[in-house]
Amino acid sequence: MKLKFDVQGRAQADPYIFEDAGKLYLYVTARDGVEAYSADSLLDVWHYEGIIGSLGEGEYGYWAPSVIKYEGKYYVYTSFVKGAQGDKKEEFEYMYVASADSPLGPFVNWKKLYDYFSIDSHIVQTDAGLFLWSAMDNHATNTPGTRIFIDRMLDPYTPEGNPREMLTPDFKEEMFRANRYGDGRDYYTLEGAFWFKEGEWQYVMYSGGCFENDTYHVGYAVAKTDEADLCKIDFKKVTDGEHFNPVLIKNEYEEGTGHHSVIKLDGQYYAIYHARDYGDKGFNNPRTARICKLHVADGVITAERYEDHL
Repeated sequence: MKLKFDVQGRAQADPYIFEDAGKLYLYVTARDGVEAYSADSLLDVWHYEGIIGSLGEGEYGYWAPSVIKYEGKYYVYTSFVKGAQGDKKEEFEYMYVASADSPLGPFVNWKKLYDYFSIDSHIVQTDAGLFLWSAMDNHATNTPGTRIFIDRMLDPYTPEGNPREMLTPDFKEEMFRANRYGDGRDYYTLEGAFWFKEGEWQYVMYSGGCFENDTYHVGYAVAKTDEADLCKIDFKKVTDGEHFNPVLIKNEYEEGTGHHSVIKLDGQYYAIYHARDYGDKGFNNPRTARICKLHVADGVITAERYEDHL
């Protein structure tokens, strides 16, 4: 089901939902800075708050932001392109962090975290500290592409700098593009990690494939453990035997279902994800924010999706 917005015609790709002091916020990908929306409840009309943070030095494509409140301040993690054009711009997408005194910014004091490609942040806190999930490249395999990585944060501005590869593509449905760089190797993609814990289980949900393809989807991996140091956990992807088994994928009324976030309200889990109405693929048909219920129990996630209601 589509979320409702007070400004029409805008995209809400890579929606990240965040709750603070009883109010809800949604942060999305945008060209000129981190864009945000706010609402008093999930099914209210979401109010467009505009750009709430940008470095302002000619960069563009603020990608997949995530936000955390830590010791009374708010931190946004996002990546963007600086000074790069053309087909290889992804090599110039670096992860940055900025801080603010409000969930609506302005986010200032920007700092680059890595000197190499890193996108799709999810910053989380456990009893063992702060951890940053992201998607990074691994070209040194026969299936090059982005995988899910995690790095320990020494503080909100300082990564340990030893990211560990946590999840790797296994299925043809996770292919981004065949022979992408002309060397005969197909390029695969896992991205958009979202971690949470429920009961004895820890979950990492992720997107796989290319957002323009029919197999673009959300899957997940699990671990039954109380370990708080997320870098030490071995997560196992949930499949149907040896087969591809997504939680979210195109259906009869929407396509391009992917990059999402999760929130639990009054005991019920919800996924906030983007999808397209059927039509022209790509940027001519913008990805907009949708919502569905998630049922989470004993290491299993299932989605309950409807076109016009929860």
